[in-house]
Amino acid sequence: MNRLTGGPGPGARGRATALRFSTCPGPRPLAAVLLSAILGLTLAAPVLSQDARQIVEESQRRGKARSERYEGVLEVVAANNKVSRKSWNYIRIGSYGDSKAVIRFTAPAEVKGVALLVVNHPDRSSDQWMWTPAIGRDRRIALQDRSSRFFGTDFSFEDLEERDVNQYDYRLLGEEAIDGAPCWRIESRPRQGKVSQYTLSLVWIRKDNYVPAQYENYVKDQLARRLHESQIDNVQGIWTARLLEMTDLRRKSRTLLRIEKLEYNIPVKDDDFTVQALRREQ
Repeated sequence: MNRLTGGPGPGARGRATALRFSTCPGPRPLAAVLLSAILGLTLAAPVLSQDARQIVEESQRRGKARSERYEGVLEVVAANNKVSRKSWNYIRIGSYGDSKAVIRFTAPAEVKGVALLVVNHPDRSSDQWMWTPAIGRDRRIALQDRSSRFFGTDFSFEDLEERDVNQYDYRLLGEEAIDGAPCWRIESRPRQGKVSQYTLSLVWIRKDNYVPAQYENYVKDQLARRLHESQIDNVQGIWTARLLEMTDLRRKSRTLLRIEKLEYNIPVKDDDFTVQALRREQ
């Protein structure tokens, strides 16, 4: 859940190409104009792709922490505007895309103790196990079930895993402001071998602090979920969104997650992130 370098941009290269074809006096032949356009597109495409990847990599680099812990307060707003409230604790260890995280509900009583272990991998989809104390058993979440809602929220199981940069192809689509902040708008598509319910995602990354401001996740050509991130604070040197709003466009429901008591780089033990540890009462 939900962090540039490079040479001259495509505009500079395009101008250089046009300049080479305009050194001779008189009107440019049609063939030269077409060749200029083709070369411009050919040169610009890889630069745009590279820049998009660099932006995502820099975003993840700036959000890097050895560990993380927070308390989450959730409001689930159904299509009929009925509101239910939940709380969970979140703890994480490891590098981005190669980390482990545990989410454990603390309220209300009917979900208290339910816990999810997410083990992220840099080269494939995460492994996930859920512990349900009411029935006294844990179960592995199958890949085909990752698109389902996580315990009545609008986050799917897949939304709770980290997106390693190497599992996606990126394309820079342009710039657009979110909440008044200039952002890069980037398209990401899962690479072959990456199992995902989403055929593509759009992400808006702020240009001032590289924090993702919004995600739009598509199933085929239909917008399925939108994640909006706001209330961005500097926490121990890491710019972090403190309010996340996930909207399920198909169900017409939304979940607001407020992040409280956030701490980075805290001492945690690796053996707290096992299936056996899920069963512990906390």
